[in-house]
Amino acid sequence: MKTGILLQVNAAIEAAGEEPTAITLSVYELVLKGGWIMAILGLLSIIAIYIFLERYFTISRASRENKNFMNNIRDFIHNGRVDSAIALCKSTDTPIARMIEKGLTRIGRPLNDIATAIENIGKLEVSRLEKNVAGLATIAGAAPMLGFLGTVIGMIIAFYDMSMAGNNIDVALLSTGIYQAMVTTVGGLIVGIVAYVCYNILVARIEKVVYKLEARSTEFMDLLNEPAG
Repeated sequence: MKTGILLQVNAAIEAAGEEPTAITLSVYELVLKGGWIMAILGLLSIIAIYIFLERYFTISRASRENKNFMNNIRDFIHNGRVDSAIALCKSTDTPIARMIEKGLTRIGRPLNDIATAIENIGKLEVSRLEKNVAGLATIAGAAPMLGFLGTVIGMIIAFYDMSMAGNNIDVALLSTGIYQAMVTTVGGLIVGIVAYVCYNILVARIEKVVYKLEARSTEFMDLLNEPAG
């Protein structure tokens, strides 16, 4: 029975002189149908990826810490070798080392002055780590809005084509506007979601560095209060 039905369908196709065709659409062609907004979204995606990778590796370098660093600083201070401690900080390219170096240069002053100097350096180091991260947050919020703008523009194009076609409306006529509406929506959401996830990853890693800075500053202040014994 099924074979008979298939034969009838094939016979009908051959009688009509048509061959079954599969419509394919590549990703590149689909992106082109989104119009100029997709170009902006593509640029935003490149910027977002660049910011994420650059900041990720910068923060990773800043979070590295020699486990013996604070022990060496303690030994130098207890032995009265402050210059050696400062030299060790200068040879260690980390936010923690720069923060401790500032505290070492203030030794001999009131503890409140030392704590304030360390805190200021810590804030400066954190601000350096947060460079361009706000731009990533902006992309995360702006990309979906651009996609929605493309949706509105696409629907306007579709309705305009309908009004100009009169009674000769067909799907092919409306496809340009509808494609732009849907493609830009998807593109905006993809860029926005990726940027949002990347932003939160960076924020979480920065918070870990801030925690380390606070812990080491407290450890250094406690070290200054220890007896030289």
